[in-house]
Amino acid sequence: MPGLDLEGIGRSVVKLRAEVPEDAFTAGILGSQRTGNGVVINSDGLILTIGYLITEATDVWLTTPDGRELVGHPLAYDQVTGFGLVMPLEKADLAPIPFGSSAALNAGDHAYVVSSPEFAEALKVRVFARREFAGAWEYLLDDAIFATPAHPHWSGAALLDGHGTLVGLGSLLVRELSAGEEVNANMFVPIDLLKPILEELSTRGHASRQPRPWLGVYAVEMTGRVYVTGVADGGPAQLADIREGDLISHVADHDVATLPDFYRRLWAVGPAGTGVPLTAIRGSTRLHLNVRSIDRGELLKRPQAH
Repeated sequence: MPGLDLEGIGRSVVKLRAEVPEDAFTAGILGSQRTGNGVVINSDGLILTIGYLITEATDVWLTTPDGRELVGHPLAYDQVTGFGLVMPLEKADLAPIPFGSSAALNAGDHAYVVSSPEFAEALKVRVFARREFAGAWEYLLDDAIFATPAHPHWSGAALLDGHGTLVGLGSLLVRELSAGEEVNANMFVPIDLLKPILEELSTRGHASRQPRPWLGVYAVEMTGRVYVTGVADGGPAQLADIREGDLISHVADHDVATLPDFYRRLWAVGPAGTGVPLTAIRGSTRLHLNVRSIDRGELLKRPQAH
């Protein structure tokens, strides 16, 4: 849109680098060296990023557009939304990007993806879809934002509307069907999900909601069925002998045919620690299990105080 200073806005997006111990719970999947983006969101220099970049991080560095490297503290990671917060431990002197309304962004609208200038230039994109997104790792968004073309450095990148306000944060590279062909797209977490919990995340390090029950299942949805593709080491599913290839047919006597079905039925059973009645089919055998859920956060290393 004419008049939108994308280069100037880009000076409010930093490169983020995090180090995670090799023995951390998430190191095997996400790695111990993680790199992405962070977005300045208030006058104190608070940085919004995507949470998987800083989960279990012991050290975080922020590189500003002028090349300064600042030490950051991983302040919060919200597993429900996927957002993470980092507080610079030195003065950043970077202008924040104001929040917009992700609810006002519709399929077909144009937007802009802005990463750290060290990575790539801003990219004009089209909102491909607004819809539910279910991740294999017990993660669900009711109304995610999908945009094409895909930005090469999407992790923690800012999604801006035509007014230059922040409406989403880059999370994933996904494959989407467009005119019968598969294309690369990015999934963005809507910024509206952050607004109700931002104060709690920044002051308490977490939102005041009960932790969801977690099983440690990785799953996919195929032809109206939910299949286990893996289980987390030491997690409840592994302890209950749930295995790769099992078909999850019921949670608490309710049929599950999709990943969203599975997650919503699981989370409706009760808070973390609740026993989850689950029926799995392994070959010709039907297994009736009661899996003792936990709070996933119990397995994660905590940020070190600075």
